[in-house]
Amino acid sequence: MSIVSSSKEFPILAQARAQGIDLGALPHHVAIIMDGNGRWAKRKGLARLLGHREGYMTLKKVIRAASDLGIKYLTVYAFSAENWRRPEDEVAGIMKLIEKATREELQNMHKNNVRINVAGRIEEVPAGLRDALLHGIETTAANTGITFTLAVNYGGRAEIVDAVKAIVTSGVPADQIDESTISNHLYNAAQPEPDLMVRTAGEMRWSNFLIWQSAYCELHVTNVTWPEFTEVDFLEAVKVFQQRTRKFGTVVDQPQ
Repeated sequence: MSIVSSSKEFPILAQARAQGIDLGALPHHVAIIMDGNGRWAKRKGLARLLGHREGYMTLKKVIRAASDLGIKYLTVYAFSAENWRRPEDEVAGIMKLIEKATREELQNMHKNNVRINVAGRIEEVPAGLRDALLHGIETTAANTGITFTLAVNYGGRAEIVDAVKAIVTSGVPADQIDESTISNHLYNAAQPEPDLMVRTAGEMRWSNFLIWQSAYCELHVTNVTWPEFTEVDFLEAVKVFQQRTRKFGTVVDQPQ
């Protein structure tokens, strides 16, 4: 995972060209709903937590791929506000896994110019995980490579509620509130909205992820479960994105 200049081209760039991907027209911001860890584990007769651990290995490869490809923002749905309803041992295991991964990967991510960020109500997660995330954010704050955002204890509706509360607290008059006002009070207001949303494991739902920001992003759903998702699958999502006609509510002339 590196965006450091080198005379040697990253292999994924050659793969991208081979697939017909225009490296000058990449999505600026890719968001991923990493679904199917539990189903992958069940299919193999394994505990669900082993599926989450395998999903962590996939995430490492995808961050590297996105970074080497030149994508500037990657946001992944690691733990939703609704996931607290899962069995207690699974939730505890996921929290420990995210904390362990955050601490173990920090040095490598910092070395490779990755900027770590979070989205969600992290004040509600276990103290060890919260401290690890905040340390990662502080350590990599000046990095200029890909911005990797981990959505933890995140819900799209909760984010909008928190934005409205912040607007009210700041005393903005009701007649001055517009879409820009709300956008400017979201968790990561400085980031561009996602161009591409990828969902694995075949589910055709938004699942309360970046629901304000993704109003006009392109959705790509693959039946591949997250632990099985590869760099080739990531490139396929980018290729599909480039084949879409993005109209944003207007009329675009189609070729005859």
